[in-house]
Amino acid sequence: MDDNRIIRTEYSDLMQKSFIDYAMSVIVARALPDVRDGLKPVQRRTLYDMNELGIRYDKPYRKSARIVGDTMGKYHPHGDSSIYEALVVMAQDFKKGLPLIDGHGNFGNIEGDGAAAMRYTEARLQKITQEAFLADLDKDVVDFVPNFDETEKEPSVLPVKIPNLLVNGSEGIAVGMATSIPPHNLGEVIDAVKAYMKDENISTRELMRYIKGPDFPTGGIVINKDELLEIYETGAGKIKLRGRVEVEKARGGRLNLVITEIPYPMIGANIAKFLSDVAALSETKKTADILDISNQSSKEGIRIVIELRKDTDVDNFINMLYKKTRLEDTFGVNMLAISDGRPETMGLKQILKAHVDFQFEIATRKYTTLLQKETEKREVQEGLIKACNLIDLIIEILRGSKDRNMAKACLVEGRVDGIRFKSKESRIMATQLQFTERQADAILDMRLYKLIGLEIEALVNAHEETMANIYRYEDILARKDSMAQVIINELEAFRREYAVPRKTAVENAQEAVYEEKKPEEMEVVFLMDRFGYAKTVDAVTYERNREAAETENKYVVKCKNTGKICLFTNTGQLHTLRVADLPFGKFRDKGIPVDNVSNYSSSREEILCAASQTELNLYRILFVTRQSMMKVVDGGEFDVSKRTVASTKLGEGDEVLSVTILKEQRNIVLQSKEGFFLRFPIEEIPEKKKAAIGVRGMRLGGSDSLEAVYYTQNAVESVIEYKSKHLSLNSVKLGKRDGKGVKVRG
Repeated sequence: MDDNRIIRTEYSDLMQKSFIDYAMSVIVARALPDVRDGLKPVQRRTLYDMNELGIRYDKPYRKSARIVGDTMGKYHPHGDSSIYEALVVMAQDFKKGLPLIDGHGNFGNIEGDGAAAMRYTEARLQKITQEAFLADLDKDVVDFVPNFDETEKEPSVLPVKIPNLLVNGSEGIAVGMATSIPPHNLGEVIDAVKAYMKDENISTRELMRYIKGPDFPTGGIVINKDELLEIYETGAGKIKLRGRVEVEKARGGRLNLVITEIPYPMIGANIAKFLSDVAALSETKKTADILDISNQSSKEGIRIVIELRKDTDVDNFINMLYKKTRLEDTFGVNMLAISDGRPETMGLKQILKAHVDFQFEIATRKYTTLLQKETEKREVQEGLIKACNLIDLIIEILRGSKDRNMAKACLVEGRVDGIRFKSKESRIMATQLQFTERQADAILDMRLYKLIGLEIEALVNAHEETMANIYRYEDILARKDSMAQVIINELEAFRREYAVPRKTAVENAQEAVYEEKKPEEMEVVFLMDRFGYAKTVDAVTYERNREAAETENKYVVKCKNTGKICLFTNTGQLHTLRVADLPFGKFRDKGIPVDNVSNYSSSREEILCAASQTELNLYRILFVTRQSMMKVVDGGEFDVSKRTVASTKLGEGDEVLSVTILKEQRNIVLQSKEGFFLRFPIEEIPEKKKAAIGVRGMRLGGSDSLEAVYYTQNAVESVIEYKSKHLSLNSVKLGKRDGKGVKVRG
């Protein structure tokens, strides 16, 4: 291979360039909408293809697969699923404030069920899509660019006449950026556009007299009205949403809460999540007010019914739903769109300005094209009218000419060579003819029936209409006010036909305050198995299953349901968890991992001791580490409010071996890895603070470390199995703390 053909380049530079190219491709050509038409490329191509296929609103539906296949083959070679998903979303009235496609068949539902396969569904354009998105494409209003393989032309943007970016909103994730624009009310947005066109210096605050806020197709209530101004000025922020809740009376004096509208982010699988969250509130004893919950939603709308007990504090219960479930949610706003070929976060006024500028651009191009056509038409009409007045002469020229070119030359240039005339006067008149090329062609193509009196009258009337159109088009192009009025008239026509009342209420609501009822205090038993799954059961259940409970669980702790459990770990940490956070129920229930309700991590540490906060306050705690450091700490020191604190100080490379609550123990027995045993009274271990490192318990050899810790009581035999033999701990010689101990051979 010729070395001159090898391009040497820095690998990091190549990767950087390639990634930037890819990122820009995703940003501009896939994930973000254009501020002018509010459409992503896949949406624009799908609508244009449907228009090209003639699938209009007044024509029969066509199979979605036909549309998807044609769009993929001609304009969008990125897979059929992305095209079909875009088509489905544009047909869903619960996602789009103004659906652009009329779907026929199963196009999914608000509860997250997907659409049927594209071979089953059918679609066609909506009327407004035809009128406001795809009209005038034949009038050179937008640029057409080659498609991916340069075999077709596609519009770089659709000549959309309404601010679609605001009306339908948009969501998309690009590389390093994302867009999230809420939908708005068509009537309000059109009113805002008209206000901006009348006063380009209008403020965002004044624009918000027309646009009250987002208008989600699912309704709901926006509760942070005062924060909307900043969101619309900056193009970013958080909109707080609540579902709409109504109270209905039920049989027996009970009340039903009926949720008739949901926050927009809840659509899809989050409805099922909401139902399970409400059920969990009852199961975990957060509330005892729920009798039943049912989802009675249908095509008519959302209807989720929660049956309540008679004495329920309804307002407090609703506030609990706002705090504990997604009945109150946030919609993150980031109004990012492609403007002049680059991504830009835009405020409300910037988006309206971009829309109005685009309207003036397409109107200028439209009326320039129309004016040109009318001017050409005028030229032809004037030629035909003049020809009708000279019809006898023209017939004489045609009959005397040998061919079309000879006749045309006479009409255009007055050349009479070779033409036979009946009289000299006719020849002289023919030399004075000065029709244009276009007029001459029209005269030569004219049919004889056009000479009928009524036809000539119609021609004169058409010419007058053409002159009126030319005057009108010239006025529109010459005066900005005239063009603005034309744009406003079109917008008002769309508003009259397609505007609908607002669905989402906008208000300032108070923060939901939920007073959690304190549960009735009772004795429970905390059970945790060797896999770290924990639960609580009542004392009666425990006593009935006591033997099984102590056999199957690593830790069994009696406590109050309002208390805390303290978990000491080998890393010297103390993790606390609320007993109320653990599932309370049947003895055979599995429970949940303690990792889920505390800061403890089973992958990094091991629990050595579990005790209730109440028990710790009554006793002292003995710590022993691998390097034989030990101390006694007053249990009251561990009555802390933090979820995690250091329970002891550790030397470098050391870890806690044993944490024990001191009750009836008298002597401690330390066993090292090398087989040394040391027994001495617990009184020899000094009491320290939890932040202390402690004192040495046993003098260890260079590579030795503690392996086990045992305790003995007075007059009670303690036997362990050591190296396959029984060893009585009471028989180990009583020594002193910090001794070497005695070697026990197996």
